Amino acid sequence: MSNSTAITKTISLTNYGIKHNNIKYQLTPDELHQITIDNELGVASSLGALAVNTGEFTGRSPRDRFIVKDEVTKDKIWWGDINIPFEPQSFDKLYDKVISYLNEKELFVRDAYACADPLYKMNIRVINEYPWSNMFSYNMFLRPTEEELQSFDPEWTVVNAPGFMADAKIDGTRQHNFAILNFTRKIALVGGTGYTGEIKKGIFSALNFILPTFKNVLPMHCSANIGEDGDTAIFFGLSGTGKTTLSTDPNRKLIGDDEHGWTPENSVFNFEGGCYAKVINLSSEKEPEIYGAIKKGAILENVIMDDAGNVDFGDTSITQNTRVSYPIYHIENIQQPSIGKNVKNIFFLTADAFGVLPPISKLTPAQAAYHFISGYTAKVAGTEAGVVEPQPSFSACFGAPFMPLHPTVYAEMLSKKMQESGVDVWLINTGWTGGPYGVGKRMELKYTRAMISAALSGELGLYNYDNYHIHSVFGVAQPRECPGVPTSVLSPRTTWNDDEAYYTTAFKLTNAFRENFKKFENYASEEIRRGGPQRYAF
Repeated sequence: MSNSTAITKTISLTNYGIKHNNIKYQLTPDELHQITIDNELGVASSLGALAVNTGEFTGRSPRDRFIVKDEVTKDKIWWGDINIPFEPQSFDKLYDKVISYLNEKELFVRDAYACADPLYKMNIRVINEYPWSNMFSYNMFLRPTEEELQSFDPEWTVVNAPGFMADAKIDGTRQHNFAILNFTRKIALVGGTGYTGEIKKGIFSALNFILPTFKNVLPMHCSANIGEDGDTAIFFGLSGTGKTTLSTDPNRKLIGDDEHGWTPENSVFNFEGGCYAKVINLSSEKEPEIYGAIKKGAILENVIMDDAGNVDFGDTSITQNTRVSYPIYHIENIQQPSIGKNVKNIFFLTADAFGVLPPISKLTPAQAAYHFISGYTAKVAGTEAGVVEPQPSFSACFGAPFMPLHPTVYAEMLSKKMQESGVDVWLINTGWTGGPYGVGKRMELKYTRAMISAALSGELGLYNYDNYHIHSVFGVAQPRECPGVPTSVLSPRTTWNDDEAYYTTAFKLTNAFRENFKKFENYASEEIRRGGPQRYAF
């Protein structure tokens, strides 16, 4: 794919309130790369990728994400700490202030779209203050042809002004940064933060409202790939659980790594045109596909490099959330277009820092619904000496910060899809084995890959429960044997070599599950409630 020539079409932004014509429209990645370097906003790494620092914010700021509460949203949004209401009048005033700020800036504009399935395609215009933010938009959204651009009509607009700082007392924000969705004006307004993930997550959140409400499409925070026989696999998981790594498989074509829709026609389509992967401890040996995608056209965020531009992927002195964005065509083995049919397997990925969940277990439909609503993973306090206590973390539907509707809406849609397609659902623990964080060790990637391969191929004997042990605490079916995996690894209790300590910790996690699920109990059926752990300690 050539990046050598920019689109010659000019563009006016007067309908957005932008009065000047200092606008760079549809520049190529090469041009944006060079402009970023020329303006000393980034540097080239030895791998060829552009390296930038996103500034104060190196990740999303969920407490500063708002949705305008108006006639479209007031009776549909699941309002609360995740979806925080914002007054329409306050949005209009803040928007005008941002536009006034941008009227003094050179701007970079990109027309793109989301949703690879033509039936659900959504045209997007992105207005960026920084050239590398516009390059990120090229990487992460789908790219129209030159012919499509001639008659391009944007449905949604992202206005991205990292250098604009809000006045919380006047503007109605919590602090100087903000990401606000307005479903009436169809605008995602992002300011005060250079973290590029806010751009794509704004559109993802919008689609999470639009698709189920108006299109009967289930939006999913997941990755997906497809096998030679046309079987599609879906991987749900929160950041750090291995979603991108495990779906990027040399033996299967990648559909996408983060955001998908499951249609009434029973196909799965990618929302995006690129990948946004964590690069902490990345190596060419363990993750060759992702490592190989880091070349010119990719953007590294908040990594540490030496004077020669060599990246130290193990250095987290800026953040543990070091990232790379790249267009999906940087991966050789991709599905084109990014659509899959015949969904056969769903994997729920969790990095259990307590080390008590089996490395792989098969879920019943009720258990699948329970674990989907729960969205469990665990956080570790850090690597500093003496801090070893893991913390349970629950994010409904494995993506609560991006879900404008009540989680049970998505769970019910998923349950229906699972029943209609007859998929097998697996819970995969990519976290700790042999003890909790600080005692045990992280599950080896080669074993996780072997377990997933065995599930995909049918080698785990899906319908022969003699091959499984029902876990005495969590009630899930864990296989006794798996090709390529030592039998001892499959039993978390065995790896601990201390039954009392294991069960004490397992019951502790059980209680956390039950406490978290209390807020969903009035919405969930008895069957789903019984899908959770049934034994717990007082």
